[in-house]
Amino acid sequence: MSPHDFWPAPTASAPVRASVRVPGSKSATNRALVLAALCDGPSLIREALDARDTRLMIKALEALGADFDVSQPSPVGNIDIACTPIPPHTNEHEGQRAATHVDVGLAGTVMRFVPPMAALIDADVRFDGDEGARARPMSAITDALRALGVALDGGSTLPFTVRGDGRVAGGEVAIDASGSSQFVSALLLSGARYEHGLTIRHTGASVPSQPHIDMTIAMLAEHGVAVTTPQPNTWHVGSQPINAVDCTIEPDLSNAAPFLAAALVTKGSVTIADWPTRTTQPGDWLRDLLQQMGAVITLDHHGLTATMHDEILGIDVDLHDVGELTPSIAALAALASTPSHLHGISHLRGHETDRLKALVHEINHLGGDATETPDGLRIRPTMLHAGRFSTYHDHRMATAGAIIGLRVHGISVENIDTTAKTLPGFPDRWHSLLSTHEDS
Repeated sequence: MSPHDFWPAPTASAPVRASVRVPGSKSATNRALVLAALCDGPSLIREALDARDTRLMIKALEALGADFDVSQPSPVGNIDIACTPIPPHTNEHEGQRAATHVDVGLAGTVMRFVPPMAALIDADVRFDGDEGARARPMSAITDALRALGVALDGGSTLPFTVRGDGRVAGGEVAIDASGSSQFVSALLLSGARYEHGLTIRHTGASVPSQPHIDMTIAMLAEHGVAVTTPQPNTWHVGSQPINAVDCTIEPDLSNAAPFLAAALVTKGSVTIADWPTRTTQPGDWLRDLLQQMGAVITLDHHGLTATMHDEILGIDVDLHDVGELTPSIAALAALASTPSHLHGISHLRGHETDRLKALVHEINHLGGDATETPDGLRIRPTMLHAGRFSTYHDHRMATAGAIIGLRVHGISVENIDTTAKTLPGFPDRWHSLLSTHEDS
């Protein structure tokens, strides 16, 4: 399918009743890959997500010298990955400096997590990606690396080149991570390999998506690496080995959002299998958010189930820590019976696209009533009509369009294949969802 093609979003003719298995967490998979590449021996990652972002991460880490043996994908879309870490790196090219290239695509984890690792190899590593990636902020990482003595060519956005010499002294660095929690995670993941460890001091407004930092710290702990917070907005990791550990990746709870939303839109019931009882994933907030919007939520041995009997209620909520859920919540808000105010999400202007501007444009294009605020969205109830829903190469915009299409006839979603970034096979999964009692 061409990126300019439009996918006819199916409209539900009856309440959806289904059990769904979503593939592994992209956030956890890419953190696990980074740690496996930096650790002190071979390891195995089970039930990892097989998607564009994770394949880009694998290729990026291979460019730095790691080696991966990837299994065939399972029916749900997961892979097992055996990893041999990056070897101690020396420049074997007498008189000629080694060079390699990393394609980040549109993957924020690749463009932000890998440069601090690239400083640990003795080579020139050039980073570039899709056109949209060149607009995403990177100065928190590039400025931090320069402050730590790493040589870089380029500015505060892609493309740029890290000129590593095989070592980073480490120490203390101040950054403004108000644009993305990924800046903190990126430095923490490599910091244990720096000669004097690393202390990160955040100097800007509040850091968004705290659960993602919590995930990074928890996964480092599983590898024997302790992160301390000597004071608010400060993180310290000492210089120490990263132990090789086999791990199993949880299902991606954020990718469960559109499927659970289908229960609310169609007054049905959807169960997400294998929902963890304890997790650091931001997607776990769906339990509370969807309940506020009128759903009955249960968590038992079958998984997490959302059941809906009445109309969708609008919501007034701070999504600062779980901004990635905004497109799905906004789609539900556009179909709700009362107004919604989504706030604390000004940082979404720097994601794959300006998600706030994009959501307002697409909802209003369908006859909706949405407006931007300085840090979020206001969405008021109105009757939506058929139309094209543009996605701006943003996977979460695409699933938002599919959610609206469940109720509104004639929604055509542009470039539905962009969902392969984190959820391969989404169109087939979505059509299966509408088959009552069928496991998608």
